[in-house]
Amino acid sequence: MPQIHKLSQSLINKIAAGEVIERPASVVKELMENAVDSGATRVDVTAAGGGAELIRVVDNGCGIDADQLPLALTSHATSKLESADDLFCIDTMGFRGEALASIAEVSWLLIRSRTAGSNGGSEIGCNGGTVSEVVPCGCPTGTTIEARNLFFNMPVRRKGLRNPQTEFGHIKEAFIRVALAMPHLDLTLTNGKKTVLDLSSSESWQERIGRLFGRDLSDNLIWVESEDGDVRLSGYVGHPSHSRANNHMQYLFLNGRFIRDRSLQHALREAYRGLLLTSRFPVAFLNLSMPPEAVDVNVHPTKIEVRFQNSSRHYSQLLSTLRTKFLSTDLHARVQSEDNNDPSGALDENHAGRLRRELVDWAKGEVAEVTGGDASETYRQTSLPMRESATDTSTSTFSGGSLELNRLDRNWEAAERSDIERPASAPSSAAPYRCDTAHPRLHGQHPHKTELPQTCDNPYCAAVGGVADTTAKAVQVHNRYLLTESEDGVMIIDQHALHERILYEQLRERITAGSMETQKLLVPEPVDLTPGEAAAALEHRELLAGLGMEIEPFGGDTVLISGYPAMLANINPSEVLRALIEQILAGGKDIEAVDVLEDLMQTMACKAAVKAGDRLTPSEITSLLEQSHLVNDAHHCPHGRPAALIFSREELDKQFKRI
Repeated sequence: MPQIHKLSQSLINKIAAGEVIERPASVVKELMENAVDSGATRVDVTAAGGGAELIRVVDNGCGIDADQLPLALTSHATSKLESADDLFCIDTMGFRGEALASIAEVSWLLIRSRTAGSNGGSEIGCNGGTVSEVVPCGCPTGTTIEARNLFFNMPVRRKGLRNPQTEFGHIKEAFIRVALAMPHLDLTLTNGKKTVLDLSSSESWQERIGRLFGRDLSDNLIWVESEDGDVRLSGYVGHPSHSRANNHMQYLFLNGRFIRDRSLQHALREAYRGLLLTSRFPVAFLNLSMPPEAVDVNVHPTKIEVRFQNSSRHYSQLLSTLRTKFLSTDLHARVQSEDNNDPSGALDENHAGRLRRELVDWAKGEVAEVTGGDASETYRQTSLPMRESATDTSTSTFSGGSLELNRLDRNWEAAERSDIERPASAPSSAAPYRCDTAHPRLHGQHPHKTELPQTCDNPYCAAVGGVADTTAKAVQVHNRYLLTESEDGVMIIDQHALHERILYEQLRERITAGSMETQKLLVPEPVDLTPGEAAAALEHRELLAGLGMEIEPFGGDTVLISGYPAMLANINPSEVLRALIEQILAGGKDIEAVDVLEDLMQTMACKAAVKAGDRLTPSEITSLLEQSHLVNDAHHCPHGRPAALIFSREELDKQFKRI
């Protein structure tokens, strides 16, 4: 029978190294954290050969006394804990006392250090766990640690390292995490003989983000902050147009420590629901500050995972802070010149450039049409202030001003004669919003299946007394985009995406209020389904009923539709049912009810919305634009696609070579 025996200290350290020192970047992380704990104001990091050949970290901290150097290389030796009580109130980056011993066991380690007031420094070496004598040396106040030939005595781990470029990429990421958490530090990162990053403590946090990830990203960050008792949340989140294909650009810090937390990442994702495509992830740089005793950081050797005492509280704080901020922030996508675009952003550059060229070409074509081909004089006039004229009916009014063109689109001729009445008492800047049978496509009504109401029951209409304070007009381009004037330029609106958002918000409002309208069928409609579809439909009857879809079994795999959502009256009921069942089946067994409901509402809104290619009448365009001012997040469809793009005046001037 095998005998129980005590492991050697060298083997213990190698086991610890396997947990703590995964790759060269792990060495950089541990040594930089030690430098921070030493009170350093400057830290210089150098790597060679991807860190496998050399890692050097130099700081100007408090230093280590000569008689303490041998103890610093022993396992579980630290100056950061005195008693067990300290373990539950940790306010330092390191505390486990494993890092130096683990690194010394798997490398050739050299430490030079000098404390303030000492006449000179001291040096100690360790080769694969074999410690040398402490000897005097000349060095400045602070500590220099060099780790060479990493994993020289662990061939499997050494062979498992990636190429030097990849390993240095991980080192850079570890460096960036500390740099973001500690903006008060002067930091440099050198690869071989090339300085890769040189960061000054005089930079603001946003400036530091810009130095690390580019000005285009930092200029499109949104500041957020909130307090919940003794917990403070602050930092920056990215504009939806600057999302990423993964969550690697989500930097969460707890009391200055970089962490990964699934709950907080889920809250962040939920805050952007409906603002990003499902395959995109938001950008975030967020700090959480709380008493050390409110969190346990001793749950993983690398200290990246933590355990909160009240995780749901922090989840709710992050979610509500971001959603509240978004409601008061302009989140429209803005098209920028090629040299300023973020190549990893959500808006594909080829697509943006194509839209830009189409806009310019279309504008030039419209000007040429109304001027007989000579656009120069007309374009000059459009840049002049509007001249008031009681008899001039050729001016096309936009939400932010007017353009003096003969006629921008012949549809406005019909719009001027539309049946939308303008009361004499109403100011010219307010267009009466009559939400009735004039726009059946915008309200989900179907004239062949049900009698149209005389007034709309849209809750947003009732909230403003039937009048929307806007006179925005738009030109329809290719029967899919609406072109209108914004406060600072020109806005191109995707008519389907905008209408989808409006219907989604109306649908959510009605479901929340429990007032989802159901259109009863005089004769129930049978629908043949597959066994799986029939089972899913009957299992989720209550959920479907809450959406206005009423079904009952009819034997075998056939169900009867006795009622369906009134807002989808212009769509075949069986088609609606199949689409809803498809969403339920796509969710799988583990999907939550709230996610099923969210997907179903998005599907219903998409089905009911006007489509690309649908020619809208001027009155329908006006109604659509007026409704957009009455809903949240009109800048994105429920699936996260931009509903509108803004071309600023500056961008247009660049394209027309005016600047």
